[in-house]
Amino acid sequence: ASRYTELALLERAGIIKNLRLQVPYVLIPKSKHGQAIKYIADFEYTENDQLIVEDAKSSATRTPVYRLKKRLMAEKYGIVIKEV
Repeated sequence: ASRYTELALLERAGIIKNLRLQVPYVLIPKSKHGQAIKYIADFEYTENDQLIVEDAKSSATRTPVYRLKKRLMAEKYGIVIKEV
């Protein structure tokens, strides 16, 4: 919640643009083997004409599943998740 407040202030100040919350990315589409596998970004915004995907993480939430999804984001979309 505190990070959202910071980002909202940055957006109002014009430093970032197009702030979005809980943005889904499909990493593996739905198939006969199961449902789609998605990564849900905490925040997405544009800064200096560059797309930033951000996730608020603690050591407890950097799970093996998260690390795998982070890798898949880089491989599939070329997006490096910014962890705060």
